[in-house]
Amino acid sequence: MRKRRHRSRAVSGAVLTAALLAVTGCDATGGNSPGPEGTGTKARPSASPTPAWDSTPRSLVAVGDSITRGFDACSVLSDCPEVSWATGSDASVDSLAVRLLGRTGAAERSWNYAVTGARMADLPNQVARAVTRKPELVTVMIGANDACRATADEMTPVADFRADFQDAMDTLRDSLPKAQVFVTSVPDLKRLWSEGRTNPLGKQVWKLGICPSMLADPDVLTTAATERREAVQDRVEAYNDVLRDVCAEDRHCRYDGDAVFDYRFGQAQLSQWDWFHPSVDGQARLAEIAYRIISRKGE
Repeated sequence: MRKRRHRSRAVSGAVLTAALLAVTGCDATGGNSPGPEGTGTKARPSASPTPAWDSTPRSLVAVGDSITRGFDACSVLSDCPEVSWATGSDASVDSLAVRLLGRTGAAERSWNYAVTGARMADLPNQVARAVTRKPELVTVMIGANDACRATADEMTPVADFRADFQDAMDTLRDSLPKAQVFVTSVPDLKRLWSEGRTNPLGKQVWKLGICPSMLADPDVLTTAATERREAVQDRVEAYNDVLRDVCAEDRHCRYDGDAVFDYRFGQAQLSQWDWFHPSVDGQARLAEIAYRIISRKGE
């Protein structure tokens, strides 16, 4: 198991109206976004290889949360699935589905069942819908909303997170024993804080209720505030341990090896509406990461 990081890291228009309280796509108190810095003392886990991995699946279903729905990438408080990293049709993103299936194939044989605001507890129901399409590949990106709560104490317990993810995998395997699964790591929420806090507009938007467990009082550097952010970061890393470990038990599952968590995004990859979700450019970067790992042939 990867060693936890317990040290603090150095932080490196009109203001939106109060309607943005609903923005997060994360139960009005959080959301999700891509992220990264590797500072652990152990070597980072590599993307887990699987035997008989098919790098050219012929159909794809995406499940997860607001990142996969393209929330706030095109306009405020709106899903924008056409720019989804997984199934989008926008040429500027060059989504995973388009890369794997071609533009026509993506339109005909890819489906997006992610739900803005979803947490891991919602994944089994999404997977139950996904299996009806009999996809050859299922992509999973979920977990940021489990950490993005009103307070750090309200984060999803790791045991519950594991049980719900295992339930989702069991649901998938009951119907599709050989379907491939690609699981991404939960983004680095602490990097999101360190990047976004340098933007005055971003900090004003965060005050409306976006991921308070990590982003509340972004300029406060007291011991209590630092410990709160570290608790959230530790929980995200624990979630990623769960995703990696459960995936490793399934010969047709491939984890991203913390590639999304480690991605060193900047402000250009953040939504200009909420400084939290990925922008169109951020979605494109996620598509690149996913394709690179999925297209690598199995050993």
